[in-house]
Amino acid sequence: MLKFSPANTKLKKLAKKTGKKVYSLDLQAGVSCPFARDCKSQVIETPNGLRIQDGRYTQFRCYAASGEVLFTPAYRVHRNNYLAIKQAKSVKRIKKLILDSLPHDAGIIRLHSSGDFFSKNYFKAVLEVCQETPHIRWYGYTKALPYLVQYTLPKNLRLVASYGGKCDSYIEEYKLVSCKVVYSKNEAKKAKLSLDTNDFLCYNARKNFAVLIHGTQPQGSFAAAALSIIRQKS
Repeated sequence: MLKFSPANTKLKKLAKKTGKKVYSLDLQAGVSCPFARDCKSQVIETPNGLRIQDGRYTQFRCYAASGEVLFTPAYRVHRNNYLAIKQAKSVKRIKKLILDSLPHDAGIIRLHSSGDFFSKNYFKAVLEVCQETPHIRWYGYTKALPYLVQYTLPKNLRLVASYGGKCDSYIEEYKLVSCKVVYSKNEAKKAKLSLDTNDFLCYNARKNFAVLIHGTQPQGSFAAAALSIIRQKS
C-alpha cells in the first residue's frame, strides 16, 4: 500500500481556502525525477546515516531532498512509495495500487511534493485514476514534459510545467503553464510573475508564476546566499 501524507503547512493554507481535505502522494526525491537538472538532488544511505548527493548540474538543491535528509520517517515513506509503484510496473497494477491506497476523505491530492513521474506507465496510471475519481482534484508540478504533451489530461487534473529540467524547450513550444524558482521577490517582479505562497496558483494552473527558493542550500553557494537574504527580509 502507498502512504498519502496529510497536508503540510503550505497545503493547510490551500485546505483552508478550498474547504477540502488535502493529501499529498510523495516519492523519493531525485531518484524518481529522471527529467530534473537544475534541482537534481537525492538522499543516499551511508554507514553514518543519510546524506544529500547533488547532481552534476545542480544549481539549487531540491527542497524535498533537504527535507528527507532531516526527517528519516519522511524519507522512508517517500522511498517505500517509489519502490511500490516501480515494482507494480504495469499501468493496471499501478492504478489499482493508487486506488486501493486513497484516503476515503480526500478532496484534493497534491502529486509529488517530493518526486515526479518517473515512467510513462506511472503517468498513464495516474491519468486513469483521475478519470475514476472525478470528485477529487489532482494537481502538481512536473518536469516530465514529454509525457505531459503526449496525453490529454482529465478535467480534474492540473499539472504545471516546472522550469529547470532537461526538456524546458517544451514549455514555450507547447505553451505550457509554467513555474520558475526565483532567488528574490524582485526577480519575480521583473519577470512579471506572481509568487505562489499557498499552492493556489499551482492548484488552479491558469497562468505562469514563480516560487521563492527554499529548503536547505549548499554552504557557500549562490542559492544559499539568496536564501539567507530572503530569510533576513521575512
